[in-house]
Amino acid sequence: MENQKVIEALQQKFSQAVVDVSAQFGDDILVIRKEALLEIMDFLIQKPYEFSMLLDLTCVDYMGETPRYQMVYHVFSMSHNLRLRLKASVGEGDLTIDSLTGLWKNANWLEREVYDMFGIRFNRHPDMRRLFMYEGFEGHPLRKDYPLRKRQPCVQLRQTDDD
Repeated sequence: MENQKVIEALQQKFSQAVVDVSAQFGDDILVIRKEALLEIMDFLIQKPYEFSMLLDLTCVDYMGETPRYQMVYHVFSMSHNLRLRLKASVGEGDLTIDSLTGLWKNANWLEREVYDMFGIRFNRHPDMRRLFMYEGFEGHPLRKDYPLRKRQPCVQLRQTDDD
């Protein structure tokens, strides 16, 4: 099996959801509508395609463009030695997208990282809270409009029994 067969199957089954198909640096890339993300990923994980590994997910901030954010997902089929990159746009007016934690357990921490750094919330995520920044941290440091020289003191936010 080759990526072209997978892409054709996706275009046929999800004709309204596949916005664009391209290739870059040897990777096949599909741009999809965010509303279809969960259904498309569930399709890819099933036989005969078996994209059983979520290698990575991240976010890109295209400040000044509409939509501003783009989620990027890298999936891999060990059975067929195939890799796909999928992208889904997230606009500033609705900073949400579906969580993939029901399909891949490693999506949990990856989605929390994106939430912490960019402020994108994942619908139905089991534990949507900051991963790297402390609870009182204001803002999302990987957004392009985050002030480079902003200083935030790390203060104690909760009282403990020892206080």
